[in-house]
Amino acid sequence: MTTTLEIQNLKCGGCAHTIISKLNNLEGIQNVSVDTNSNTVSFENELASEVESATKLLSKLGYPVNGDVNSIGKKAKSFVSCAVGRMAKS
Repeated sequence: MTTTLEIQNLKCGGCAHTIISKLNNLEGIQNVSVDTNSNTVSFENELASEVESATKLLSKLGYPVNGDVNSIGKKAKSFVSCAVGRMAKS
């Protein structure tokens, strides 16, 4: 099945690169795509537990799902993840 999550703190292609590379490493998650215009992450998965794992990882990276707490710490983590993604992309 395809799951789409609307996330917070998504700013650019650097963010997208980090999200795609990290989510692709999760077992059961594949074909990850990020749309920076709609602030969404989509991926294919089989189990609900895989969505939970993806949601936890996104939050850890600084991209909590809409509706979750978006603390200053999460916002700061998203800037770090963005910078890492930009460096890895080039």
